[in-house]
Amino acid sequence: MSEILCHWLNRDLKVSRTVSPKSFAKAFSNGYLIGEVLYKFELQSDFSEFSESRGSTAKLNNFSRLEPTLHLLGVQFDQNVAQSIITEKPGAATKLLYQLYIALQKKKKTGLTGLEIQTMQPQTNIRLQELRSEAFREQRLNRRRQNEIMAKIQAAIIQIPKPESNRTLKALEAQKLMKKKKEAEDVANEIKKFEALIKKDLQAKESASKTSLETTDQTTTDLLNTYSDDDYIKKIQKRLEEDAFAREQREKRRRRLLMDQLIAHEAQEEAYREEQLIHRLMRQSQQERRIAVQLMHVRHEKEVLWQNRIFREKQYEERRLKDFQDALDREAALAKQAKIDFAEQTFREKEIHEKMAAERAQARFEKHYGICAEILDQILDLCTKVADYRLLTNNLIPHKIMHDWKELFFSGNPIYEQTSLKHGTAEATGEYFIELEKRNLLDRNDYEDYKNMVGEWALPEDMANSSPPSNNYILGHVLQRLIEKSIPSQDAAAETESPSYAVKGCLLGKTLSGKTTVLKALQEDFPIQVLSIDTLVLEAIRAFHDNEQASGVKPIRKEHKGDPLSGVKEIRRQAQDSLSVPPAPGTSISLQEGAKNGEAEGVKPSDSFLSLTVRAQLGAKSEQLLKKGRSIPDILLVNILVNAIKNMPVNQSWVLDGFPMTLNQAQLLEEALTGYKKKCKEAEKKKAQMPTLALGPTPSKEAPPLPSAFDFVVLLDISDNTSLDRMNDIIAKEISHEISHENIGHCGASISQDKSVDRNLRDQIHHRIVGFSDNWSSLEEWFTEPQNILTRVNAEMDEGALCQKVKEIFSTEIVNKKAKVEKKLEEKETDKKAASAEAPTTASPLSPEAEKDKESHLHREISKISPGKGRTPSVSPKGKPQGGKTPAKKSPGGSADTSPTPTAPGPPKPGSEEWIYVNEPIPEELPSFLVPYWELIEKSYINHIKTVLRYLRENQHTILSYLYETRTSFKEFLRRPDHKQNFVSQWQTDFNSVPEDLWEDEETKAELHQRVNDLRDRLWDICDARKEEAEQERLDIINESWLQDSVGITMNHFFSLMQAEVNRFQDTKRLLQDYYRAMESKIPLEDNKKFTRVPLIQLDSKDISENQLRIPLVPRISTSPENVTIKPKVKALLKGKIDPSLEGLEANFEVDEKIVIDTWQQASMAISHMVAAEIHQRHIEEEKETPPVDSKEKSPQSGTNKKAKKEKEAPKKKKAEKKGKGKSSPVAEVSPITISPEELAEIEKKNELKLKIKEEHLAALHLEEVATQFRLELIKTKALAVLEELVTKVVDVYKFMEKWLGQRYLNEMASIEKLTEVARYYIETATKIQNEIYLGQEDFYINGDIKVFPDAIPPTRPPPVEKEENGTLTIEQLDNLRDQFLDMAPKGIIGNKAFTDILFDLVTLNFGTNNFPSSWMHLTQPDLQEITSLLTVNSEFVDWRKFLMVTAMPWPMPLEEELLETLQRFKYMDETQTGTITFEQYKQAGLWFTGDEDAKVPDNPLDPLPFNRQEHLIEFFFRLFADNEKDPPLLDYTQMLLYFACHPDPMEGVYRALSVAVGTHIFRQIETPMLTAEKTSLSTVSPNEEFPEAEENVTREERELKEEKDEKEEEIPENANTEKISLETLLKVFGGGNEVLDANRFASYLKIENIYAENFIKTFQDLGAKNLEPIEVNILLKHPYVQDLIANYVDYKIPDIKMILQRSEHAQGSDGERSPSRLTEEKK
Repeated sequence: MSEILCHWLNRDLKVSRTVSPKSFAKAFSNGYLIGEVLYKFELQSDFSEFSESRGSTAKLNNFSRLEPTLHLLGVQFDQNVAQSIITEKPGAATKLLYQLYIALQKKKKTGLTGLEIQTMQPQTNIRLQELRSEAFREQRLNRRRQNEIMAKIQAAIIQIPKPESNRTLKALEAQKLMKKKKEAEDVANEIKKFEALIKKDLQAKESASKTSLETTDQTTTDLLNTYSDDDYIKKIQKRLEEDAFAREQREKRRRRLLMDQLIAHEAQEEAYREEQLIHRLMRQSQQERRIAVQLMHVRHEKEVLWQNRIFREKQYEERRLKDFQDALDREAALAKQAKIDFAEQTFREKEIHEKMAAERAQARFEKHYGICAEILDQILDLCTKVADYRLLTNNLIPHKIMHDWKELFFSGNPIYEQTSLKHGTAEATGEYFIELEKRNLLDRNDYEDYKNMVGEWALPEDMANSSPPSNNYILGHVLQRLIEKSIPSQDAAAETESPSYAVKGCLLGKTLSGKTTVLKALQEDFPIQVLSIDTLVLEAIRAFHDNEQASGVKPIRKEHKGDPLSGVKEIRRQAQDSLSVPPAPGTSISLQEGAKNGEAEGVKPSDSFLSLTVRAQLGAKSEQLLKKGRSIPDILLVNILVNAIKNMPVNQSWVLDGFPMTLNQAQLLEEALTGYKKKCKEAEKKKAQMPTLALGPTPSKEAPPLPSAFDFVVLLDISDNTSLDRMNDIIAKEISHEISHENIGHCGASISQDKSVDRNLRDQIHHRIVGFSDNWSSLEEWFTEPQNILTRVNAEMDEGALCQKVKEIFSTEIVNKKAKVEKKLEEKETDKKAASAEAPTTASPLSPEAEKDKESHLHREISKISPGKGRTPSVSPKGKPQGGKTPAKKSPGGSADTSPTPTAPGPPKPGSEEWIYVNEPIPEELPSFLVPYWELIEKSYINHIKTVLRYLRENQHTILSYLYETRTSFKEFLRRPDHKQNFVSQWQTDFNSVPEDLWEDEETKAELHQRVNDLRDRLWDICDARKEEAEQERLDIINESWLQDSVGITMNHFFSLMQAEVNRFQDTKRLLQDYYRAMESKIPLEDNKKFTRVPLIQLDSKDISENQLRIPLVPRISTSPENVTIKPKVKALLKGKIDPSLEGLEANFEVDEKIVIDTWQQASMAISHMVAAEIHQRHIEEEKETPPVDSKEKSPQSGTNKKAKKEKEAPKKKKAEKKGKGKSSPVAEVSPITISPEELAEIEKKNELKLKIKEEHLAALHLEEVATQFRLELIKTKALAVLEELVTKVVDVYKFMEKWLGQRYLNEMASIEKLTEVARYYIETATKIQNEIYLGQEDFYINGDIKVFPDAIPPTRPPPVEKEENGTLTIEQLDNLRDQFLDMAPKGIIGNKAFTDILFDLVTLNFGTNNFPSSWMHLTQPDLQEITSLLTVNSEFVDWRKFLMVTAMPWPMPLEEELLETLQRFKYMDETQTGTITFEQYKQAGLWFTGDEDAKVPDNPLDPLPFNRQEHLIEFFFRLFADNEKDPPLLDYTQMLLYFACHPDPMEGVYRALSVAVGTHIFRQIETPMLTAEKTSLSTVSPNEEFPEAEENVTREERELKEEKDEKEEEIPENANTEKISLETLLKVFGGGNEVLDANRFASYLKIENIYAENFIKTFQDLGAKNLEPIEVNILLKHPYVQDLIANYVDYKIPDIKMILQRSEHAQGSDGERSPSRLTEEKK
């Protein structure tokens, strides 16, 4: 704002001093620049008297001269404002300049001068301002006098060396003379200015009086034209002259009085100055001496005090420094602790918020899940219903039923019936209401289809050429007029209030989204009022405490600084409260409720309470609720808010801060400000009262959507986390502020109040966020559905950008609101102009036929007045122009008009758009009878139609169910038991009981063939009997009376529809007759005729007398089949050859069709007779009105009118011609009677009106007749189609029954033939029939699942046996070796020599024990020693478990990934993390390989199944590595996998063992050439030609090594081998403690183990692990000792024992050229 004002001052006004925002307050502190601004706008004429000095006198002078000018402009300026600007209070000068800027801009737009502005103000205000200016001037003069006196005193005191007296007196006299001259000049200048102002004022008033006199003269001239009262005008002129003269005299007297007052004041001031000067001079000499003495004494005391103060200040400084340092330390400690507490509090709040968010998400999910489950249930119901009806209708569901199901599905109603509505229940349950709603929905849809002739009631093909009847606009006009007469329109009370330019809106958002901050910034830039519900509640409670009275000015209470209510303008509230402003619609209600419930709430509605203002009463109610701990209800909050809005000016814009918060509050506020509920109810009530069967010519337009109470709604959208972060920032600031105030000790009441507010906000922020999120969806729908007034703004931005964004939105809304108001004003102005420009409507043009009838009626009236008078010469009817306007008054003896042009348009027909309806007055009591009568007609008609259509709909379901039950029951009848299987089973038993030695006997075969023939004949007899029973059952079904009853019920339903249409026509005819007769001022006729009754069909044969019947019944005569001759149409229904059993159905259909047509004709004729009777009644009344002389004229008219039921215009022309012929007799003998033109015109008007009423009445009746006839024909066509469809369905069912019967009979005969053929085949082949022969109904087959005698017992398969292959040990041999080794060395370690001896003993003593395969029998002592050397651990011991693992090969060699995956599975099974698992867990986890599942089962049942070696190996490995001492045995899976980590490459084996021990893959750091050397040695030892098996194993190992090498060549990641390994794990990998336990008696081995442990401890300490804590693997692998150990450690190498066995076999098979010892040496 400061920048805008600086731009305006520096560039636009170009003031004398450059103004910047920083020096704004200082530049305007003396008031000089403000006077310059006013002077540039020609408002400050005395700007020359302004001073640029910054002294108090200059400031006082400047601001005293500014005050009247600022008050003239309407700028708020008083002593407080002047004091704030002089003291350079921040914002005071900016606020005053902004108000001045607004006022000057308004003055610039209006173009008024200062004098004109002053003259435009009321006299009282001018007088008040003058008095204020005089009082302020007096005060200014007093202050100036005092300042001058004090200045002179000070000057006198300072002048210690007293000057010469003469010189002082002379100076004083000269100064006095100069001052007098200056004051005289000032007075003269002011008098001149005052006289100039008076002259300008008089000139402006004279010009204003002249303009007022001119307007007065103009108005008096207009009044003269109307009333012509000269005396009244003279009196007015005289009074105006007297007023002008009196005004001039008053001005002269006032000027004289001011001059006298000014002279007296000047004299008084002069005397006062002289007296003060003399008194001062007399006291000056005495005071000077005393002052000199006192001054010296004061100087001495001042010096002493100064020294003491310096010493004390030093002490204070030291103490302050010490206290400051202590405060800093304490504050740092407190800040640290507060930071910790704040972090914990923030974390807890986030947890609470996440928990609440999860609960809300779960609630939303459950709600969504429930909705989806409900929809899914409805879909399933629809699918099952469709499936059910596909069974009922043979996959042909009727379109109408499917449409009804879709409607139920879309409306959310269950498709299946919940409860029955046929029998009323004692208690109306929820299912009952659901079924009632379903029925009403389907009834409405059926009625709409029937009414609009769509869907099932669409026009059939034979009626497609005929267009449906149009709407009867005449009847609609009659009903609309009657309804408007019965209920006066409430739209007549137009809104007289002019639209307001005020912009209304609200700002919504979550807690701490920035609403209040944005509104404060918005309030600074725009003249808006911000309404906060919290502030308004506090103001209401405060008004109650202040005892704010409704009928007087409430006491003004001084607001404390910092009070949230200090910004409210109390003066404006007093003025507004004193006015009688009507409260909001909901206010009075809430106050009445509060008065009623006053005792319960504690507020007694006493006289003093009721005398309070509305705001105070609402505040009392709110306070009582808050004291009881209850929340303020929404209605009370809305009333407080609406009361504040009502007390604001009309054009005052306002914005709500965070309100409404719920949908209920939004609805209550909308109702209070706009009353939309009441208007909606009125519109719905008016819409419900409008007729639905006949629409008016001007259908009521749908009311536009009601304007919203808000012009805009802005949502400041932020996330929950942002809101919480802002709350945390506030808490952090509060904590820091609290700590600083605790240290300093200056914590005020306002700080504690803000602290409590922040604490409450912190405690409630989660609930506020959740509450806003829960309510926002409904609020968003409320603000976007009727009119989209919602604008979303992302509030997660800085404060300036957010405020600028909202300001742009508000500016746009201001422009839009202004455009809307201007458009509305233009529309109102256009409507006013159109209404004023409308001339009175002329007489409606009449058709030529109406003109002819008018002329004839005119002559009749003349003949009534003068019976002996002849016809006067008149104009021929053919000479009148068609379609032209006829004059309102026409002379009977006028000349003929011009002939009509052939291209002229035809006359308007009644009911067309050009037709002008007759709106003659009707009796006031008529609408009160006819409107309820029409409502009863509509209600009975609609209910009758809905009921009949419901019965038809239910009847359709009944028919489908019956036909389905008929089909299914007949099928069940055909599938009834036939007992044929008993005979077949008996025959099969007899056949199989024949001895085997007689099978080939010819006589036996002939006997068996004869038995087959007997069986066949017996089965044929059964089939024939069943066929006859089925045919009889079909005839019984056909001869039932169900079809006749169903057809009769359906026909009665359609006859009821015809009856409804006839009843409606009769009631409508009677209503039209009463209406038009009332318009003609005739008495309604008493219709004694009974209503026409459409006969129904008598379904039973009981005799009922006519007196007992209200509705006539028609008996049905069924035609016998013998006398029936089938017509071609009936033959089409049979669709094939004629069935004698169906001829009766077709004959009955013909009879029913004839009944339907006869009934339709009867109803149609009844309607035609009613129309003819009405026309005849009209003619009889006309004949009664016409005198007997004109009887000859009426006879041809009545004859023509009888033929007028279809053509109206032609009969009228013939009637006019015959009438002319009847009056051709001479009339010269009759003496004429003179008739005045006024009487003639009145008679003509009356006849014209009667003809128009008659024409309109008959046209309305004709339209109703056509519509009813069309409806009856449609009902007849639909009835015939439904009956034909029903008969066709039934006939199709009967034909299907016949088809099923014949087909079943043929199938049964075919199955018997098949049985005969099979029996003869078995007889000829002489074999028994083992499987059961089945002959049931029409099926024949041999059941392979059932045998009549058992099969032979199959042989048992021997168990699988493992065979020796290629020197591989069997599982049994491995178990034996394990048992022996376990007995000798339970821990798994055995000496070299003992191991070799054991093997040698087992090999040499293998005969009979089968401990080794046959290939091992050739091993010698050196061979066994070589095997021992390959298995040796640390040069002296052998691990026999490793030996058994190697000898158990071949088994799949695991990859490193497979080992790690197996380890993870074992750890997962080991829930207690003990490192061991049981056998069940071992089997469940599995190894890297499984059993051989692809083994083929031998075809020979005597051969054993193949042996599954891999599955047995898995179990053997558990027994090998498990600890059998424990029960159950436990397996150390890590130790077992370390055994399987062995590899042909020893280094790779070590890395695999490390990976298993750590649990993750260990990357290999250094490549070693040992792999190539090993491969070379292996390839040289096992040549391909001699050892093919060894070559195969080596090839596989080479392939695996190559694959692993390729994997190692991959790039090693940067963070590889970062896993940590402990010393215990490392010792376990490199020969752990288990080996020591078995060989603790061997000192050498123990020594080696200790060397490993000592070296590893030293290695750990070298790598920085002083306490032997685990270290990273990559660091360990870089140590030289570990690298050397990995390169030389060979325990993880798999020995190749197969090579030794193959070499031994080769040496055994050769001639013994090479000895085993030589081979051993070569190997070495």
